[in-house]
Amino acid sequence: MTRSTARPDYDVAIVGGGPVGAVLGALLCRGVSGDGPALGHRVLLIEPRLPPALGSPPDPQSDLRVVALSRASERVLRAAGAWQALHASPGVLSAYERMHVWPGTEAPRGAGSLTFDAAELGQPDLGHIVANARVQRAALDAFLAAGGDVCVAPLRALRFGADGVTLTTDEGERRASLVVGADGGRSAVREAAGLGVETQDYDQSGVVAVVQSGSPHERTAWQRFLGHGTLALLPLADGRSSVVWSVPKGRAEALLALPVEEFESALTAASDGVLGALRLEGPRAAFPLRRITATEYVRERCALVGDAAHIVHPLAGQGLNLGLMDAAALAEVLQGAASEREDSGALRVLRRYERWRKGSNTTMSAALDLINRFLAFGEDPAGRLLQRGLGLVGRQAALRRVFAEAALGLGGDLPSVARRAPDLNPTGRSSPRR
Repeated sequence: MTRSTARPDYDVAIVGGGPVGAVLGALLCRGVSGDGPALGHRVLLIEPRLPPALGSPPDPQSDLRVVALSRASERVLRAAGAWQALHASPGVLSAYERMHVWPGTEAPRGAGSLTFDAAELGQPDLGHIVANARVQRAALDAFLAAGGDVCVAPLRALRFGADGVTLTTDEGERRASLVVGADGGRSAVREAAGLGVETQDYDQSGVVAVVQSGSPHERTAWQRFLGHGTLALLPLADGRSSVVWSVPKGRAEALLALPVEEFESALTAASDGVLGALRLEGPRAAFPLRRITATEYVRERCALVGDAAHIVHPLAGQGLNLGLMDAAALAEVLQGAASEREDSGALRVLRRYERWRKGSNTTMSAALDLINRFLAFGEDPAGRLLQRGLGLVGRQAALRRVFAEAALGLGGDLPSVARRAPDLNPTGRSSPRR
């Protein structure tokens, strides 16, 4: 490693301006990540492709990828200053009040199904469905409003030194005390830092589309375990539903090649007609499904968050929620280090973040892997036994409550801003605690 006597240009440089990277940047700039006094950081965000403005007309292609935001994620987004813009934009957020799950061997609303209801918890909803690109735009706007800098150019090189990191883009070189990889499953930061990764190809694809249904979606997220995949129908604010249909790759390719009417017929059959006939409202697309786990989240001067650290199966919609908890946890650790005048890029500091998040992320990834194996593709005896267990859970109020609370994302060792949304003063920064 080389040592430089020059003061770094930034405290933190974040590579990747998706929702996770932008939220991390906003939290650091605002200094609202922990329970102590507000301590803002100088942050650079490197992102070569920016999404359309939040108030721009819907983009049928980019709006295909939606996310289900938990209550914990809502609180993190509020603390970052992004939720307010999402909430103020008509038709962007779609609250869902129930989740209804059933196996392919049972009737959609029969005794073998399972429903979680926000009303049982005294909550207004279980979460919100929103296009991933909209969350990204709101988070980027919040980051800029908090005083962060954006470099709209790709990262070309990354060089680690004893007291900082040098990042090279088409706009020149910048130095930071710490670099954070928020640049997805093929993370250039992870590779440059020499952090290993374990991968598992599910040999599946997620087919996504937007549909109009013959019956109202009832502000309910519908999910059917098919025995050869999973189908989710997620409610949108305008009455339509977003489709996430996880199937083997060959089946996905065949579905995309079908004429529209045949695709609609196959989709309606896969849903068992729970919302009546389904009609396409725009394009179809597919993305490969895989599981990724970074063997280490940190090294000296470097940390990974979100998909750069972990990618999980999308069947429970937990990918972005896990990433936002990473962002909030890392921001809290860095703010704590700053309050103690510690070097935020020191390995001893970054290990606190890794110990906090890696175990829970790995546990969630393994649980989703098992659900995919034994429920989504549960045609063996073990799978059929678990499918019958859905009905048993559905008949027990105490068990239903446990699952509903898990859907809210409020369990486990959460970052402070996920446990409560901070009070914001008119400047947008958190009010210091007295």
